[in-house]
Amino acid sequence: MDLILKNAMIPQGDRTVITNILVHEGRITGFCNDIQFLKADKVLDMEGKLVVPGCIDPHTHFMDPGFTHRETFATGSRSAAAGGLTTIIDMPCCSKPSVRDRESFQKKIGPIRGQAYIDYCFWGGMTGEDARNGWIDNIYPQIDEGVVAFKVYMTPSVPTFPKVSDGEMLEIFQKVAKTGMPIGVHAENYDICTFYTEKLKNEEREDGPAWAEARMALAEKVAIELIISYAEATDARVHVVHMSTKEGVKLVREAKKRGVKVTAETCPHYLMLNAQDSMTERGTFAKIAPPLRGKDDNQAHWQALADGTIDFVGTDHAPYEIATEKAAADSSIWNSFPGIPGVETMVPILVSEGLNKGRLSLSRFVEVTSKNAAIHYGIYPKKGAMEIGSDADFTVIDLDQEWVIDEKKTESMAKYNPLHGIKLKGRPVQTILRGTVVYDYEKGGITGAAGYGEYVKRQSIQRLERTLKYENYEKANQPSAAQQQMEKSN
Repeated sequence: MDLILKNAMIPQGDRTVITNILVHEGRITGFCNDIQFLKADKVLDMEGKLVVPGCIDPHTHFMDPGFTHRETFATGSRSAAAGGLTTIIDMPCCSKPSVRDRESFQKKIGPIRGQAYIDYCFWGGMTGEDARNGWIDNIYPQIDEGVVAFKVYMTPSVPTFPKVSDGEMLEIFQKVAKTGMPIGVHAENYDICTFYTEKLKNEEREDGPAWAEARMALAEKVAIELIISYAEATDARVHVVHMSTKEGVKLVREAKKRGVKVTAETCPHYLMLNAQDSMTERGTFAKIAPPLRGKDDNQAHWQALADGTIDFVGTDHAPYEIATEKAAADSSIWNSFPGIPGVETMVPILVSEGLNKGRLSLSRFVEVTSKNAAIHYGIYPKKGAMEIGSDADFTVIDLDQEWVIDEKKTESMAKYNPLHGIKLKGRPVQTILRGTVVYDYEKGGITGAAGYGEYVKRQSIQRLERTLKYENYEKANQPSAAQQQMEKSN
């Protein structure tokens, strides 16, 4: 063997077992209880720590190339590795050029090669301009390049990635539906957001929560209603990215019951933070789109994550430069840029507030951090699995370590985070990519090399099973059966 992970506590459904994981040439080659007759170039003792399939962030904006004053692919992927992530899936819009055809794809991936510390996939893009000008066939060369899904915006993104009108989005749905690939939608109603933003500006509202009031929950609700209707009409696979509202949860749950091909993700900040408190305290540093919501929305999202309504978690990692874009001399809640970093804190939040507090079972934790995103985006079981032949990607977790999120201590260029100061129990302590340790907390952080991360093309077209679980929801701070089993194993 090249590597043996000794004394690893691995998930078996909601149970755990202690075993030794065998790795050769970057892939898992077996599991065994006795390694005394095996030879390996390296043996790492996991000391009974939880070892799960390498975690995946399916929604990042690493800003490279073109906006490297905010983040580079090197700094973003270092931050992801430090957060226990082994693969990220980067969005098509926040780079120059935005990815909308083969040429723009090549211009994006070229500068990135040689920078990445972890593996990466790409979203493809479609815009209103593509629909108006009859350029929708540009999906096909992007598919050939291995993109895993297509992204559209119902509200403006960057100038090179125009939003879609209702008719333009329908045209794109009809085209992409024939390919079987997912369509991710930024679901906010443009007219509602624009009208009420101007209304509150005219009322001279400058407080942080005004941003959330202008982009009200109704704006997301009616947007999700529309894309579900389009999915029913076209048989397209629609995915609600960064869903934020309890109304959205209800709509997605009911649509799944009807058999609609709809999936959804949420983000750690929609699980943890509310607009009134966070935007009052942090102002522009808690400004994102969709905005933070209320405490009832937090609770609804935890429930939806547990019961299968929400399929997995992404970060929407979108960092901005503090001096010029978040806290410039003339910045306000209206003209500052909406976005926050997140790749370094996603897994810790789900460990501490999900797994350790009983909101997520062990099997569900694995699903929402790796397995489901890997299936949905067609890279399973290469990624997101702990099976013989899968890439030897592992996130090693110390379930007992207590610590506090510090926005200044991050590998990202963005030294701000509205989750700053939250006390957590449990954290990733090692990130292993294809059998190589790329992050080791005990050894001071990043141990991998730039360029080790590889581009991963879509492997196949896959769909998640549509499963909802109806059971009593375990209250926060009550350990789950899985957690009790892990404590016994320790």
